[in-house]
Amino acid sequence: MTHTVRIALPSKGALGDSTLDFLAACGLPVHKPNPRQYTATIPNLPDVWVVFQRPADIPVSVSRGDVDLGITGADRVAELDAPARAPILALHDALDYARCELVVAVPAAWTDVTSMAALAARAQTTDGLRAATKYKNLTGAFLKAHHVAPCELVYADGALEVAPAVGSADFIADISATGTTLRENALKPVPDGTILQAQAGFIGNYKALKTRAAVHDVARKMLEYIEAHLCARERMMVTANIRGASAEAVAARVLAQSNLGGLTGPTLAQVFSRSPDESWFAVNLVVTRDRLYPAIGQLRAIGGSGVIVTPVNYIFDEYPERCRALDAALNGGAES
Repeated sequence: MTHTVRIALPSKGALGDSTLDFLAACGLPVHKPNPRQYTATIPNLPDVWVVFQRPADIPVSVSRGDVDLGITGADRVAELDAPARAPILALHDALDYARCELVVAVPAAWTDVTSMAALAARAQTTDGLRAATKYKNLTGAFLKAHHVAPCELVYADGALEVAPAVGSADFIADISATGTTLRENALKPVPDGTILQAQAGFIGNYKALKTRAAVHDVARKMLEYIEAHLCARERMMVTANIRGASAEAVAARVLAQSNLGGLTGPTLAQVFSRSPDESWFAVNLVVTRDRLYPAIGQLRAIGGSGVIVTPVNYIFDEYPERCRALDAALNGGAES
Protein backbone atom coordinates (compact mmCIF):
# COMPACT_ATOMS: atom_id res chain seq x y z
CA MET A 1 0.00 0.00 0.00
CA THR A 2 1.53 3.34 -1.09
CA HIS A 3 -0.89 5.58 0.81
CA THR A 4 0.71 7.14 3.88
CA VAL A 5 -2.23 8.91 5.54
CA ARG A 6 -5.27 7.07 6.93
CA ILE A 7 -8.64 8.75 7.35
CA ALA A 8 -11.76 7.13 8.79
CA LEU A 9 -15.21 8.03 7.45
CA PRO A 10 -18.67 6.88 8.63
CA SER A 11 -19.50 3.56 7.04
CA LYS A 12 -23.24 3.83 6.52
CA GLY A 13 -26.49 5.57 7.26
CA ALA A 14 -27.40 9.21 6.97
CA LEU A 15 -24.07 10.37 8.38
CA GLY A 16 -22.14 8.20 5.93
CA ASP A 17 -24.08 9.44 2.90
CA SER A 18 -23.94 13.07 4.06
CA THR A 19 -20.17 12.85 4.59
CA LEU A 20 -19.55 11.53 1.06
CA ASP A 21 -21.81 14.25 -0.37
CA PHE A 22 -20.05 16.91 1.70
CA LEU A 23 -16.55 15.85 0.63
CA ALA A 24 -17.62 15.73 -3.02
CA ALA A 25 -19.01 19.27 -2.70
CA CYS A 26 -15.67 20.31 -1.21
CA GLY A 27 -13.82 18.99 -4.27
CA LEU A 28 -12.67 15.84 -2.48
CA PRO A 29 -14.83 13.04 -3.93
CA VAL A 30 -14.25 9.59 -2.46
CA HIS A 31 -13.59 6.82 -4.96
CA LYS A 32 -15.18 3.56 -3.80
CA PRO A 33 -15.38 1.11 -6.74
CA ASN A 34 -17.37 -1.51 -4.82
CA PRO A 35 -20.12 -0.47 -2.37
CA ARG A 36 -19.24 -3.49 -0.22
CA GLN A 37 -15.64 -2.37 0.21
CA TYR A 38 -14.55 -0.86 3.49
CA THR A 39 -11.63 1.01 1.96
CA ALA A 40 -11.46 3.73 -0.68
CA THR A 41 -9.31 6.56 -2.01
CA ILE A 42 -9.61 10.31 -2.58
CA PRO A 43 -8.13 10.99 -6.04
CA ASN A 44 -7.36 14.64 -5.22
CA LEU A 45 -5.39 13.47 -2.17
CA PRO A 46 -3.24 10.61 -3.52
CA ASP A 47 -1.49 10.03 -0.18
CA VAL A 48 -4.79 9.24 1.56
CA TRP A 49 -6.26 5.82 2.26
CA VAL A 50 -9.90 5.87 3.40
CA VAL A 51 -11.33 3.31 5.80
CA PHE A 52 -15.02 3.14 6.66
CA GLN A 53 -16.01 2.59 10.28
CA ARG A 54 -19.00 3.00 12.55
CA PRO A 55 -19.29 6.62 13.71
CA ALA A 56 -18.74 5.58 17.34
CA ASP A 57 -15.54 3.72 16.43
CA ILE A 58 -13.92 6.61 14.55
CA PRO A 59 -12.85 8.75 17.53
CA VAL A 60 -11.53 5.63 19.25
CA SER A 61 -9.42 4.78 16.19
CA VAL A 62 -8.11 8.35 15.99
CA SER A 63 -7.34 8.37 19.70
CA ARG A 64 -5.36 5.13 19.47
CA GLY A 65 -3.54 6.21 16.32
CA ASP A 66 -5.00 3.39 14.25
CA VAL A 67 -6.02 6.12 11.79
CA ASP A 68 -4.59 9.61 11.48
CA LEU A 69 -7.71 11.62 10.68
CA GLY A 70 -11.46 11.15 10.88
CA ILE A 71 -14.85 12.70 10.28
CA THR A 72 -17.68 11.83 12.65
CA GLY A 73 -20.29 13.39 14.89
CA ALA A 74 -19.00 15.66 17.64
CA ASP A 75 -21.23 13.76 20.05
CA ARG A 76 -19.12 10.65 19.51
CA VAL A 77 -15.96 12.51 20.47
CA ALA A 78 -17.57 14.14 23.50
CA GLU A 79 -18.71 10.74 24.80
CA LEU A 80 -15.12 9.51 25.20
CA ASP A 81 -13.60 9.77 28.64
CA ALA A 82 -10.89 12.36 29.19
CA PRO A 83 -7.85 10.06 28.66
CA ALA A 84 -9.25 8.85 25.33
CA ARG A 85 -10.02 12.41 24.17
CA ALA A 86 -6.56 13.71 25.06
CA PRO A 87 -4.75 12.50 21.87
CA ILE A 88 -7.52 13.93 19.63
CA LEU A 89 -7.15 17.36 18.05
CA ALA A 90 -10.35 19.01 16.82
CA LEU A 91 -9.48 20.32 13.35
CA HIS A 92 -12.95 21.59 12.43
CA ASP A 93 -15.91 21.33 14.80
CA ALA A 94 -18.57 22.91 12.58
CA LEU A 95 -18.88 21.20 9.19
CA ASP A 96 -22.50 22.35 9.16
CA TYR A 97 -24.23 19.06 8.42
CA ALA A 98 -25.64 16.18 10.49
CA ARG A 99 -26.89 18.65 13.09
CA CYS A 100 -28.58 17.01 16.06
CA GLU A 101 -29.10 17.19 19.81
CA LEU A 102 -28.56 14.68 22.58
CA VAL A 103 -31.71 15.04 24.65
CA VAL A 104 -33.43 13.55 27.66
CA ALA A 105 -36.85 12.28 26.56
CA VAL A 106 -39.58 10.91 28.81
CA PRO A 107 -42.96 9.28 28.10
CA ALA A 108 -45.51 11.83 26.89
CA ALA A 109 -47.85 10.48 29.58
CA TRP A 110 -45.57 11.95 32.26
CA THR A 111 -47.46 15.24 32.32
CA ASP A 112 -45.81 16.25 35.60
CA VAL A 113 -42.31 16.16 34.09
CA THR A 114 -41.84 19.55 32.44
CA SER A 115 -38.25 20.18 33.55
CA MET A 116 -35.15 18.40 34.78
CA ALA A 117 -36.07 19.45 38.31
CA ALA A 118 -39.39 17.67 37.91
CA LEU A 119 -37.61 14.58 36.62
CA ALA A 120 -35.33 14.68 39.66
CA ALA A 121 -38.38 14.90 41.92
CA ARG A 122 -39.92 11.89 40.19
CA ALA A 123 -36.74 9.88 40.75
CA GLN A 124 -36.69 10.78 44.43
CA THR A 125 -40.32 9.86 45.03
CA THR A 126 -40.10 6.45 43.40
CA ASP A 127 -37.81 3.49 43.81
CA GLY A 128 -35.51 5.12 41.27
CA LEU A 129 -35.49 5.44 37.50
CA ARG A 130 -33.72 3.72 34.64
CA ALA A 131 -32.41 5.64 31.63
CA ALA A 132 -31.60 3.89 28.36
CA THR A 133 -28.77 5.49 26.40
CA LYS A 134 -25.72 4.81 24.27
CA TYR A 135 -24.05 7.91 25.77
CA LYS A 136 -23.44 6.78 29.34
CA ASN A 137 -20.65 9.29 30.09
CA LEU A 138 -22.49 12.37 28.83
CA THR A 139 -25.86 11.27 30.19
CA GLY A 140 -24.49 10.23 33.57
CA ALA A 141 -22.75 13.57 34.08
CA PHE A 142 -25.84 15.51 32.98
CA LEU A 143 -28.23 13.61 35.23
CA LYS A 144 -25.85 13.98 38.16
CA ALA A 145 -25.61 17.74 37.57
CA HIS A 146 -29.42 17.93 37.68
CA HIS A 147 -29.68 15.69 40.77
CA VAL A 148 -31.66 12.95 39.01
CA ALA A 149 -31.07 10.14 41.49
CA PRO A 150 -31.35 7.32 42.09
CA CYS A 151 -31.09 6.53 38.40
CA GLU A 152 -29.60 3.49 36.72
CA LEU A 153 -28.05 3.92 33.27
CA VAL A 154 -28.91 1.08 30.90
CA TYR A 155 -26.68 0.88 27.83
CA ALA A 156 -28.71 0.24 24.72
CA ASP A 157 -27.89 0.43 21.03
CA GLY A 158 -30.28 0.68 18.14
CA ALA A 159 -33.83 1.95 18.58
CA LEU A 160 -33.86 3.38 22.09
CA GLU A 161 -37.33 4.88 21.65
CA VAL A 162 -38.97 1.51 22.31
CA ALA A 163 -37.25 1.02 25.69
CA PRO A 164 -39.95 2.69 27.86
CA ALA A 165 -42.72 0.87 25.99
CA VAL A 166 -41.21 -2.57 26.59
CA GLY A 167 -40.22 -1.78 30.16
CA SER A 168 -36.43 -2.00 29.82
CA ALA A 169 -36.09 1.65 30.87
CA ASP A 170 -38.27 4.48 32.21
CA PHE A 171 -36.90 7.20 29.90
CA ILE A 172 -34.12 7.67 27.36
CA ALA A 173 -31.27 9.99 26.41
CA ASP A 174 -30.65 9.85 22.70
CA ILE A 175 -29.80 11.80 19.58
CA SER A 176 -32.65 13.68 17.93
CA ALA A 177 -32.59 15.78 14.79
CA THR A 178 -36.24 16.81 14.39
CA GLY A 179 -38.07 15.18 17.30
CA THR A 180 -40.37 13.29 14.93
CA THR A 181 -39.24 9.82 16.01
CA LEU A 182 -39.71 10.74 19.66
CA ARG A 183 -43.25 11.95 19.04
CA GLU A 184 -44.13 8.89 16.98
CA ASN A 185 -43.09 6.73 19.92
CA ALA A 186 -45.06 8.70 22.53
CA LEU A 187 -42.00 10.40 23.97
CA LYS A 188 -41.30 14.09 24.61
CA PRO A 189 -38.00 15.90 25.15
CA VAL A 190 -37.62 17.58 28.52
CA PRO A 191 -37.51 21.35 27.78
CA ASP A 192 -34.24 21.95 29.62
CA GLY A 193 -32.96 18.43 28.95
CA THR A 194 -30.61 19.11 26.03
CA ILE A 195 -27.32 17.47 26.96
CA LEU A 196 -25.35 18.41 23.87
CA GLN A 197 -25.80 20.09 20.48
CA ALA A 198 -23.67 18.43 17.84
CA GLN A 199 -22.83 18.23 14.16
CA ALA A 200 -20.20 16.56 12.01
CA GLY A 201 -16.59 17.38 12.83
CA PHE A 202 -13.09 16.76 11.47
CA ILE A 203 -10.56 15.36 13.95
CA GLY A 204 -6.96 14.18 13.94
CA ASN A 205 -4.46 12.30 16.06
CA TYR A 206 -2.18 14.88 17.67
CA LYS A 207 0.98 12.77 17.54
CA ALA A 208 0.51 11.88 13.87
CA LEU A 209 -0.10 15.52 12.98
CA LYS A 210 2.90 16.63 15.03
CA THR A 211 5.45 14.06 13.88
CA ARG A 212 4.43 13.18 10.31
CA ALA A 213 4.60 15.92 7.71
CA ALA A 214 2.32 14.01 5.31
CA VAL A 215 -0.52 13.92 7.83
CA HIS A 216 -0.13 17.62 8.61
CA ASP A 217 -0.09 18.44 4.89
CA VAL A 218 -3.25 16.42 4.15
CA ALA A 219 -5.07 17.97 7.12
CA ARG A 220 -4.19 21.48 5.90
CA LYS A 221 -5.29 20.72 2.35
CA MET A 222 -8.59 19.30 3.55
CA LEU A 223 -9.19 22.32 5.77
CA GLU A 224 -8.47 24.62 2.82
CA TYR A 225 -11.02 22.82 0.63
CA ILE A 226 -13.58 22.65 3.44
CA GLU A 227 -13.30 26.33 4.34
CA ALA A 228 -13.39 27.38 0.68
CA HIS A 229 -16.59 25.40 0.16
CA LEU A 230 -18.29 26.58 3.35
CA CYS A 231 -17.42 30.18 2.53
CA ALA A 232 -18.74 29.91 -1.04
CA ARG A 233 -21.91 27.88 -0.76
CA GLU A 234 -24.11 30.75 0.42
CA ARG A 235 -22.78 33.12 -2.24
CA MET A 236 -23.46 33.74 -5.92
CA MET A 237 -21.43 35.43 -8.66
CA VAL A 238 -23.39 38.20 -10.41
CA THR A 239 -22.34 39.74 -13.72
CA ALA A 240 -24.10 42.68 -15.36
CA ASN A 241 -23.43 45.23 -18.11
CA ILE A 242 -23.73 48.90 -17.16
CA ARG A 243 -23.41 51.94 -19.39
CA GLY A 244 -21.18 54.74 -18.06
CA ALA A 245 -18.70 57.43 -18.89
CA SER A 246 -15.83 55.67 -17.11
CA ALA A 247 -15.04 52.70 -14.92
CA GLU A 248 -14.71 55.03 -11.94
CA ALA A 249 -18.15 56.50 -12.54
CA VAL A 250 -19.77 53.07 -12.81
CA ALA A 251 -17.91 51.84 -9.71
CA ALA A 252 -19.20 54.83 -7.75
CA ARG A 253 -22.79 54.00 -8.71
CA VAL A 254 -22.32 50.36 -7.77
CA LEU A 255 -20.69 51.08 -4.42
CA ALA A 256 -23.48 53.49 -3.52
CA GLN A 257 -25.86 50.49 -3.36
CA SER A 258 -26.18 48.62 -0.06
CA ASN A 259 -26.12 45.12 -1.56
CA LEU A 260 -23.41 45.52 -4.19
CA GLY A 261 -20.21 45.66 -2.18
CA GLY A 262 -18.95 42.19 -3.15
CA LEU A 263 -16.19 40.56 -1.11
CA THR A 264 -13.88 43.59 -1.23
CA GLY A 265 -15.58 45.55 -4.01
CA PRO A 266 -16.82 45.10 -7.59
CA THR A 267 -14.57 44.13 -10.50
CA LEU A 268 -15.10 46.15 -13.68
CA ALA A 269 -13.94 45.48 -17.22
CA GLN A 270 -14.59 47.45 -20.39
CA VAL A 271 -17.06 45.97 -22.84
CA PHE A 272 -16.13 46.60 -26.47
CA SER A 273 -19.55 47.47 -27.84
CA ARG A 274 -20.48 47.47 -31.52
CA SER A 275 -21.74 51.00 -30.98
CA PRO A 276 -18.69 53.27 -30.65
CA ASP A 277 -20.75 56.06 -29.13
CA GLU A 278 -21.57 54.03 -26.01
CA SER A 279 -19.27 53.04 -23.16
CA TRP A 280 -20.22 49.84 -21.40
CA PHE A 281 -18.61 48.04 -18.49
CA ALA A 282 -19.05 44.51 -17.19
CA VAL A 283 -19.49 44.43 -13.44
CA ASN A 284 -18.66 41.26 -11.50
CA LEU A 285 -19.41 40.89 -7.82
CA VAL A 286 -20.26 38.26 -5.23
CA VAL A 287 -23.49 38.45 -3.22
CA THR A 288 -25.02 36.20 -0.58
CA ARG A 289 -27.96 34.06 -1.64
CA ASP A 290 -30.33 35.76 0.78
CA ARG A 291 -29.53 39.18 -0.77
CA LEU A 292 -29.57 38.03 -4.40
CA TYR A 293 -32.91 39.45 -5.46
CA PRO A 294 -32.37 42.85 -3.76
CA ALA A 295 -28.93 43.00 -5.40
CA ILE A 296 -30.43 42.37 -8.84
CA GLY A 297 -32.98 45.09 -8.18
CA GLN A 298 -30.26 47.57 -7.29
CA LEU A 299 -28.26 46.65 -10.40
CA ARG A 300 -31.30 47.31 -12.54
CA ALA A 301 -31.90 50.61 -10.76
CA ILE A 302 -28.47 51.89 -11.79
CA GLY A 303 -28.82 50.72 -15.40
CA GLY A 304 -27.62 47.12 -15.20
CA SER A 305 -28.74 44.76 -17.94
CA GLY A 306 -28.01 41.23 -19.08
CA VAL A 307 -27.62 40.10 -15.47
CA ILE A 308 -26.07 36.63 -15.19
CA VAL A 309 -26.01 34.67 -11.94
CA THR A 310 -23.75 31.65 -11.40
CA PRO A 311 -23.04 29.58 -8.28
CA VAL A 312 -19.70 29.95 -6.52
CA ASN A 313 -18.05 26.63 -5.71
CA TYR A 314 -15.06 27.78 -3.68
CA ILE A 315 -13.68 30.97 -2.21
CA PHE A 316 -10.01 30.60 -1.34
CA ASP A 317 -9.23 33.74 0.61
CA GLU A 318 -6.38 34.28 3.05
CA TYR A 319 -4.87 31.34 4.93
CA PRO A 320 -7.90 30.00 6.83
CA GLU A 321 -8.19 30.60 10.55
CA ARG A 322 -8.57 26.87 11.21
CA CYS A 323 -5.30 26.16 9.38
CA ARG A 324 -3.59 28.79 11.52
CA ALA A 325 -5.13 27.20 14.62
CA LEU A 326 -3.79 23.80 13.56
CA ASP A 327 -0.30 25.18 13.02
CA ALA A 328 -0.41 26.98 16.36
CA ALA A 329 -1.55 23.86 18.23
CA LEU A 330 1.28 21.80 16.74
CA ASN A 331 3.93 24.46 17.19
CA GLY A 332 2.82 25.10 20.75
CA GLY A 333 3.10 21.44 21.67
CA ALA A 334 -0.23 21.29 23.48
CA GLU A 335 -2.53 18.37 22.87
CA SER A 336 -5.74 20.41 23.06
